[in-house]
Amino acid sequence: MPDIPRRRYAKQAEAAEYLQVTERTIRQMIADGRLTGYRCGTRLVRVDLNEVDAVMKPFGGAA
Repeated sequence: MPDIPRRRYAKQAEAAEYLQVTERTIRQMIADGRLTGYRCGTRLVRVDLNEVDAVMKPFGGAA
């Protein structure tokens, strides 16, 4: 049976600090579909840090 990666939930503020961006950027990433927001109760929103890692894409570099 394959290992399924365990979800690591974080607050929007924690995800913003992790990526060194603003909370507004995290909210925008959720709004435009780059990240999935997971509602916990009526007001709390969490993001999966595995998904945050997957959003990061390398670019540029030496040719």
